[in-house]
Amino acid sequence: MRIPGLSIVIPAYNSGENLTPLVDRLAAVLPSLAGAYELVLVNDGSRDGTWDRIRNLVAGHPWIRGIDLQRNYGQHNALLCGIRAARHGVIVTMDDDLQHPPEEIARLLDKLGEGADVVYGTAEAQQHGLWRNLASRMTKRALASAVGATNAANVTAFRAFRTPVRNAFEHYHGPSVSIDVLLSWGTSRFAAQRVRHDARRQGVSNYTFRKLASHALEMMTGFSTWPLRVASLVGFSATLFGLAVLAYVLIRYVMAGGSVPGFPFLAAIITIFSGAQLFALGIMGEYLARMHNRAMDRPTYAVREDTSPGSNRS
Repeated sequence: MRIPGLSIVIPAYNSGENLTPLVDRLAAVLPSLAGAYELVLVNDGSRDGTWDRIRNLVAGHPWIRGIDLQRNYGQHNALLCGIRAARHGVIVTMDDDLQHPPEEIARLLDKLGEGADVVYGTAEAQQHGLWRNLASRMTKRALASAVGATNAANVTAFRAFRTPVRNAFEHYHGPSVSIDVLLSWGTSRFAAQRVRHDARRQGVSNYTFRKLASHALEMMTGFSTWPLRVASLVGFSATLFGLAVLAYVLIRYVMAGGSVPGFPFLAAIITIFSGAQLFALGIMGEYLARMHNRAMDRPTYAVREDTSPGSNRS
C-alpha cells in the first residue's frame, strides 16, 4: 500500500556501524511506500561516534533528520522524542540493529490499511536466547496488566501507527515512558502482522534480563493499579487465614480443654502475617517512589541538538 506520507523513527544507541547500511536499505524501499517520507534518528546519549555518523548521514540525505539527546534516557523516551518530531501521517518505529528489515515495512502498512490504528510486526521466529525470551514474556504480561490489552503478546518495537494517535499523549510528561501503554490511551484498534526478524548484525542487545524485568515493574507500578489490588488480596487472604486459625484455637480449647501447644505453630503464624505486611508495604513503596520521581518534575528527555530546518536547538 502506498501512502501520502511516512515517518520512520529510530532511536540510536552506540550503533554507528549499523546506520549506514540501515539508511541504504531504507532509501531503496521508502520511495515505493510513500509520496513523502523522512527518517528521524534520535541519538540516545551514545558513547561512540553515533552522533557524528548521524550528522554525516543528514548532510548527504535531505530526508534524514537527527536529534541528539543530552544523555541516555532510555529507548522509549528517545522514541517519544522522535514520535513527537514526526511530520507525516503514518509513523513506523524500528530498532537500530537491522533486526527489523526495512523491506517488511510494506507488510505493516498493508495491515494498517485494513482499518487498524496500530500494527505490530511480530517475529516469525525469535532471535533471542532463553532468558531474553523469558524476560520479554514477563514484560508483555506486565503490559497486559497495565492496559488490559488482549494483544499484549504481539507487542514489539517494530510498529506502525497513524500519527493522530499521538494526540492522546501529547501532554504526557514524566521520566517513565512506555510507548505501548501511551498508544493504548489513543486507540483500541490494534493488529499484528507476521514479519521476518533478522539476526543482529553487530554487538549484543542492550536489553538484558534485568533491564526487561525492571521495565516490566515500571509498567505495572507506573501505569496500573493492579499491584495494589494484589496487595489488598494478599492482606485479605492473610486476614481470612488468621480468622481460621483463631477459630481452630477456640474450637480446640472448647473441645479438648487446652490451648494449641508449641512455639513452631506461633512462629509460623507470625511469619505469614509479617510476610504479607512487608509484601504490601513493598508495593506501596514502589508507588511512592514513582510519585516521588514525578514530583521532582524530571524531564522525559532533553534535546542537545536538532538538525531539523528551523530548529533553534544546536
